[in-house]
Parts: sequence; structure tokens; C-alpha cells
Amino acid sequence: MIVRRTVALLPLICSAALAFADEAAVRRMIEDKVRGAGQVEAVRKAPWGNLFEVVVRGPEGLQIYYVDSKALVIIAGQAIDPKSGRNLTEERLQKLSAIKWASLPFDAAITTTRGGGRRKIAVFSDPNCPYCKRFEKDLAKLDDITVHIFLYPVISPASVAQTKSVWCSKDRAKAWNDLMLRDIPPAAKPDCDTPVDKLVALGRKLGATSTPTWFLENGQRHSGALPLNDVRRLLDEASPPKR
Repeated sequence: MIVRRTVALLPLICSAALAFADEAAVRRMIEDKVRGAGQVEAVRKAPWGNLFEVVVRGPEGLQIYYVDSKALVIIAGQAIDPKSGRNLTEERLQKLSAIKWASLPFDAAITTTRGGGRRKIAVFSDPNCPYCKRFEKDLAKLDDITVHIFLYPVISPASVAQTKSVWCSKDRAKAWNDLMLRDIPPAAKPDCDTPVDKLVALGRKLGATSTPTWFLENGQRHSGALPLNDVRRLLDEASPPKR
């Protein structure tokens, strides 16, 4: 295995530590260095190499650091399998950040179904996010899909007013699609009861630090406007046809 160092978010730390550290010693050392900037959620021996894996939750969501067996050095980077090229750190982060699909509040979503709706996706989206618009225009090209939109206006105050106007519209799905796909603003007044504030709180709790942040039926979390072919493949893997 190779641990490839990237721009370090923490400095390399050296000290006269124990000859061999245990999980508690690693936790104490990390907590001392990230105090005020993050919370240590888990420490475990890495499944490869003589390293500990440390999971930290900070303002930008979950991050993984590695610590050597003597708790002398913190490594901020990614572990790559040299044979397959798999990004082991990214795979681990995906597993740690997965959610329970059924836990999402679908009654507070704007839902569109095409065809049988087999493939399912939940998107936290801001109407003033260009990547959200690009992503949703790509999703509109797919059939046999159920798209749940969770209004997530975090870019500007204008986004809050727009999302509330969408929710107050008689046909919410049409109002949202008009806004995102055709740049037609909603006409309804934003004066009804909406779940927008609760959805913003939920998105932050789930660590949606960028838009779009989206989830698949198997709980996997993704972010950004990935190429359509990649999205189609991920959807099919998460929601396979019934046999």
C-alpha cells in the first residue's frame, strides 16, 4: 500500500511518544491537535500497513487522517492501492458518510417520477448553484427514475425566497423544473408554511457542504455534477432491476 501525502491540513507532529501507541494514545494526540477545528469520531487500526485510521468531523465534513504506530506523525493524504488504482481513503469516506435511505423526509421533497421510477436519487439543491442546474438537466434525460429534490438554499438570501416560492406553488414540481431547467422564476408568493429551514438544518447535519449533494438508494453520498454516464452507472448499481 502507498500513503500519498497531499497538502497537509495538519502539520507533521513529532514528539517523544510511546514506543508503540494504542488507540487511546492516538486519540489523545489527535484531539490535542484538532481541538476547536474538529471532533474525533473514530480511531482504529488501518486494515493495511502499520497505521491507525482517524476519522475527524470538521466544518468541511468527514476527513480521514493516518497516524503511525508510535503516534509520532499525522499524515493528511490518500491511501491508494497500487495494483487496482482504487482510492481506499475515498472508499472508506463513502462508507462512513452513507445514510439510511428510508430516514430521509420524503414528504418534504419535491418528487418527479418518470417511467417506472426504479432508479432513485435524492438531491440537496440550491436554485442559484450552476452545478445543480447542470446536474438536474442531465437527470432530466434519464427515464425509469424517481428524483427527490430537497430544497437547500445555502448560497444566498435570494435562494431562500426562490425555494419558498417554489414550495408555495400549486404545482411544485413544475415550478422547480421551470426554475432549474428553463430559468423561469416561480410566481407564487413565499408566504406559506415551508420545510425549507428544516431542510437546511438537515443538510448541514448530513454534512452537505457543497451543492449539489446527492444520495442514492443504497445510502451512498456523492457531490457535484458528475458526467451523465457515471451517474447512470451509479444509479443502476444502487437500484438494480428486480429479478
